Parts: sequence; C-alpha cells; structure tokens
Amino acid sequence: MNQPVGLEAAVRSGLTVRCAEFSSRGPRSENQDATRMVTPVPALAASKGYLFALADGVSQCADGGLASRSTLQALALDYYATPETWGIAQALDRLLLAQNRWLLANGLMTTASALVLRGRRFTLAHVGDCRVYRWHQGHLQRITEDHVWEQPDMQHVLKRALGLDQFVVMDYLEGELREGERLLLISDGVWSTLNDQRIASILREQDDLDMAARTLVSAAHLAGSPDNATALLIQVDRLGRDGLGDTLLQLQQWPVPPTLKPGQCFEGWYIEERLGDSRQSLIYRVRDSQQQCWLLKTLPQRRAEEDNAGQALLLEEWFLRRVAGRFFPDLHPLPERQHLYYVMREYPGQTLAQTYAQQGPMEVSRWLSLARDLIGAIALLHRRNIVHRDIKPENLLLEERAGLRILDFGLAYCPGLSVRVEGEVPGTPSFIAPEAFENAEPTAALDLYAASVTLYFLLTGHYPYGEIEAFQRRRYGHPVPVSRYRPDIPFWLENHLDRALQASPEKRFETAEQWLLELRDGELATANPRPRPLLEREPVKVWRSVALVSLLLNLLLWLWLLKH
Repeated sequence: MNQPVGLEAAVRSGLTVRCAEFSSRGPRSENQDATRMVTPVPALAASKGYLFALADGVSQCADGGLASRSTLQALALDYYATPETWGIAQALDRLLLAQNRWLLANGLMTTASALVLRGRRFTLAHVGDCRVYRWHQGHLQRITEDHVWEQPDMQHVLKRALGLDQFVVMDYLEGELREGERLLLISDGVWSTLNDQRIASILREQDDLDMAARTLVSAAHLAGSPDNATALLIQVDRLGRDGLGDTLLQLQQWPVPPTLKPGQCFEGWYIEERLGDSRQSLIYRVRDSQQQCWLLKTLPQRRAEEDNAGQALLLEEWFLRRVAGRFFPDLHPLPERQHLYYVMREYPGQTLAQTYAQQGPMEVSRWLSLARDLIGAIALLHRRNIVHRDIKPENLLLEERAGLRILDFGLAYCPGLSVRVEGEVPGTPSFIAPEAFENAEPTAALDLYAASVTLYFLLTGHYPYGEIEAFQRRRYGHPVPVSRYRPDIPFWLENHLDRALQASPEKRFETAEQWLLELRDGELATANPRPRPLLEREPVKVWRSVALVSLLLNLLLWLWLLKH
C-alpha cells in the first residue's frame, strides 16, 4: 500500500518546514512501518515544536504493525499533553520508557526514530535500525547509530529496541538547524539496499520532496529490498526565533497600553490607582465588571521600543499560566485583549519583607511552617522545569487565608525555551548563589540557595555572608552560624541551614524534595526525641562515678600487691 503525504507548517516569521512521506510494503503481505507528522497550532509549536517520527515493527514479535503504529500514536498524542515547560528530550524519554513497558508486557517490539524541530534547533530520539540523515549543500551526514550486532551473520539482529528489554536506552541528539537543509528518516528496507552514495544521488537529483521520497522507496525495491520501505523527508525553509519570548511576540503583536489614569476605563477594566512604577514595569489596581480587584501589569512607555522587553513580559505571563496552583497568582484569561499586558488576581496580605519590617525575626514554629510551604512551592516550580531566579522576601506574599504565594516571574528561566544572555547575572546580589557569579547555567540550585538565604534572613535579620552589593568583589567562606543571632535555635536546625547555605552547590541539598524530607525528619526527631544516653544527661555524675570506681580498683590492686 502506497501512502504519499505532503504538508506545510509555518509560524509567521518563525520556523517554516515542508515534508513528504512515502511507504510501501514491497514483497511483504503487510506494511509494518509507521510514520507520524504533527504540526500543532503556532502557539503550541513555539513551545513543543513539530514532531516527525518513523517506526519499524519487528516481524518476529506477535504483531510488528501494531507495535509500530501504537508507539507512534501514543507518542503523537502524549507528547503534546506533557507540560509545555518540560524539555523535549525529557518529555520524549518519559513517554518512550512508558511505551517500552507496555510493549514488553504485550510481547511487542519496534524500532523508533523521532525528530522534534523547534525554533532554530532539533532534538532526535532514536533506538533500533531506522536511520536519520542530514542533507545540506550536497553533503549527506548520518546522525544515528544502528543498534544491531556487529557480527557479519547477525547484522539484521537488533540489540536495542522498544519492547526488547525491561530498561531501554534511547540515543538523544540535539543540534542547530540550518536553513535549506533536509532531514531524512528511512527504514532499513531502504538503506539496507541503497548505500549512502545512492541516497545522496537521489536527493541531489530530486528537488521535489514528494518525488524524492517516492524515488527512494521505489529504488530500494527495484534493487531487491525484501522488506517494507519507508522514507520521510523534511525540508527547513526558514529558521525560527531564538527563544519562546521572541515567538510569542511575533504571534501577539500588541502595542504597549497608553499611560492609564485613575477613573479611566481600559478594555473593560476600571482603573483605580497606580500601585507600582519601576524602571521595568507598571502595575495598576483595576476592577472588573463584577467589582473584583485585580492587578494589571504592563510596560512603561519608555520601554515600548526596548529590545526584549515585550518578550520578557509575555514569557512571564506564559510561565504563570503553566504553574497554576495555590502557591502562585491566578491569571485572568483575557479573551479580548488588544494591548501588551496581563492581569493577575490581587490577594490581601503582606510580603515577607513587610512582615519582617513590622514584626522582626520570626518565631521558630511559624518559621518552620513557612519553610515547608516555601520549599514545597519551589519543588512544584522545578517539576515544571522552571527556575524562578528571584526568590527573596519581597517576592513572597503571605496571604491572609491561603498562606504563601510566590510573585514576580520576570526573571524566570526555562531551559530550552528561555534565552540566556552570556555574562548576565539576574537577581538580587545577596540572594544569588555563588556559582551564578561564575557564569554557571541557571539550575534549580539557584532557587534553593536563594530560599535558604531568605529563611536565614527571616530568622536573624542578617545575611549568611553579609550583605552583597552588585559592584563588590564577592568572597564566600563559611556562612555565619544562625545561633550567633538566635541562640534559641535548635542545634539540628542550625546544622540544617548551614548545609543549605554552603557556597559549593555539591554540599547543599540536591533537590527541593530532598530538602523538604530532611526538614521534616529533623522536626520529627525533635518532637519524638530518643532517650538521651546517661552520659549526655548527667555527665558530671557519670565521670565522678568512673573516677570513684577507678580509685577503688587501684586501691584493691595495691592491697593485693602488698599481700603478695
């Protein structure tokens, strides 16, 4: 059965690709090859990319066709259901590992190669003996390895495939796309008969994608291929944007709102007052038609033409919509928006900076409750693959009824989606982890360190390494013990904070979950203390008793020596 498919996908000024596919069963009674090409709506393509995949079911298993088709069906559906903030390789790996378990339980096996193209980059996941090539300016490059045994009489036998072993090891590759290049996915029914020179010759001769795919498959069968043969060919016509923020701005070409004044109505919002006016942003208190209070955040007019300002605001909103939960602000859906802004709910309460200014250092019991909430909120954030990069008392709101909320995602970073400016160290210096000043990649460790400084400050009113200014040369030795300022702090808690505040990230807690677990273990140990040894409870009495017994033994020994 022959199946020609052609499609085109574009994101306005973003990534534009064309592709074609052709598959034939050849001399076989059934075609056990399968392909998938998914081009989602532009907004989803900006975060998840375009998916192209080829699978070749293993005919020796129960049903090779079912194995290949079900694998690509699950991949196509479930990949776009994973959180948009997950890395591409992270999402593919979790899905393929789950599919491997299902195939193994049902006695099914298949090979699989999946390509995701997003922005200016590609990500490849591969296992088995399908092949993926890059063709650019007359040069053909194979970028996959055949997972078969190397012995001459066993080169058709797979040593890695989905459904073959309990633990499958996928190959992953990431790289920069090149404008005008072609990416080719072919099953072993093509490459086992056509060598690389013949494949390159066909790609050179055929400008039309559909004709090139047909020619590859037909040439393989004419050359005597005894297997199903499939070719999926993709051409990159135009590269996309560097980061998600750039793409969002292209998709949503909104102007910055004019300066708003109290009493004014703007796109259905009643402006009450301007609450914040910083160099970075403007915040207004507004009311909706039901008289509910909200906060409208936008850019000041002076930043309307500034590079990256609009992208940053849209990316901040995008992150907030994907970390919804009790620890984060709720956003308004804004179906009729026509300007560059977003609206979040206003919550009654105070920031932790305001609370400290009014009440001073926290009581230990209240501090422990806050610490659990803060670390738990950061854990939720990191499970979404987002690093906040500006955890500090000013950005933590204590709501009157619901508790802690993390505010201000203006510096938030998502690997693979955000653009990192080389040499830039965003955040507040006293809360920035030491490794960030050494140009380290943004990781979860930055938030964990900032949270530990925040918690230390709320107990003491001081910074563990002293207050750090942006212009000064930073030196990190050992953090000042919290007991210097708070002698009432339990010893276990002092050790706990000391570990969280270490200058070297390897000496700190590795994840928020680990930190939270050890914090709870420390609390339980304090609430249910084990009986202390007598030496700890009555050291003077113990040592007096030891001295008395020793004196008596020496006296008895002396008397025994006198008699003898």
